[in-house]
Amino acid sequence: MRLDKYLKTARILKRREAAKELALQSRIWINDRIAKPSSEVHIGDQIRIRFGYRLLEIQVMDIQKQVSKQNAQTLFEVIKEEKIDEED
Repeated sequence: MRLDKYLKTARILKRREAAKELALQSRIWINDRIAKPSSEVHIGDQIRIRFGYRLLEIQVMDIQKQVSKQNAQTLFEVIKEEKIDEED
């Protein structure tokens, strides 16, 4: 599944367009490589997202085309979430 679609389906970001913008700004990495909106996401991948003053690192646990709001969090596991300084 495409990165932008996965982030929306898993409800990490509200809109696919937001995921696309972050990726085009080189603020999303998959397995320590800068990702494009069309990058393929696979089970076991680690995704790191920097938005605002927040850094979120997750591991992909499952991939589904549609998922309910209640079950969206089963698609990933949060590895690390932290606030970052402005200079980073």
